[in-house]
Amino acid sequence: MSSNMKSVFSVVFLSVNFLFACSQTPNKLAKMNKEIIPSNIVTDTATFGEGCFWCTEAFFQRLNGVYKVISGYGGGFVENPSYEQVCDKNTGHIELCQIIYDPKVISYDELLEVFWKTHDPTTLDRQGNDAGPQYKSAIFYKNQIEKDKAIHYKEALSKSGAWANPIVTVIEPFKNFYLAEKYHQNYYNENQNQGYCRFVIQPKLEKFEKVFKSKLKAH
Repeated sequence: MSSNMKSVFSVVFLSVNFLFACSQTPNKLAKMNKEIIPSNIVTDTATFGEGCFWCTEAFFQRLNGVYKVISGYGGGFVENPSYEQVCDKNTGHIELCQIIYDPKVISYDELLEVFWKTHDPTTLDRQGNDAGPQYKSAIFYKNQIEKDKAIHYKEALSKSGAWANPIVTVIEPFKNFYLAEKYHQNYYNENQNQGYCRFVIQPKLEKFEKVFKSKLKAH
């Protein structure tokens, strides 16, 4: 990311961040995961699509305040779709990640900042060599606050000229979410020597960790 684009993002997020109060809602997906969330923590869940969920998962699970990132499919009309069905492009579903986080540690605004900075929101149904409607750039909101924030950042970034092309990210109400197959979960961490992980995800992660160094979990 160029220094000019970094400065554009900084201005946009600082100027919009004060407009909204953070919302907190109980997380229903926590029970589906092995990770134990302390009973005194009230978590929230953000739902993003930014291309291959292997990449998205690897980014967000490294953030301090994020307890779990779940890969799945959503936004479509086929119940309980398989990966093969989604790849056939006839389900209407997008590869999504649900980010379970502690809003007292990391805010929805900060998650949005990571969302915008870790993929290209100007390429329709494509991220790099991954092409198809399942790779759509998308934000699925669950309340008015999330909707307003997503729209404000999209509009502000569009006006800022951060990208040469128009932003095509869809911002829609949360509709559904279906858990992806077990082998998709925690994919990068368990398959770091796999070709896609080494040559696609790892270079992105290295850049991500430099940009968001202050927000990462302690090793």
